[in-house]
Amino acid sequence: MKTTFRIKNKTTMFVTTTNEHDKTTRIEYKGYVVGDLPNSFGFKYKFNGYDDDGDKIYKEGKYQWFKFRGLTWLVAPPKTF
Repeated sequence: MKTTFRIKNKTTMFVTTTNEHDKTTRIEYKGYVVGDLPNSFGFKYKFNGYDDDGDKIYKEGKYQWFKFRGLTWLVAPPKTF
């Protein structure tokens, strides 16, 4: 397996992984300083009340990250066009 890291600018990184079957996966990460982390950082699921039918509503959080070059890196949110 081959993994390459490419830093686009100070807060954007692309990680490309190629396995033995030549399948390539590319993931974009965004770097945050501690004060700018999103509100959804640090939990898997958070109880967010009940809907009209009485079912529980959960908000999904960002629970996987890594530290590199003084920033906390999370998977970048999807781009909207």
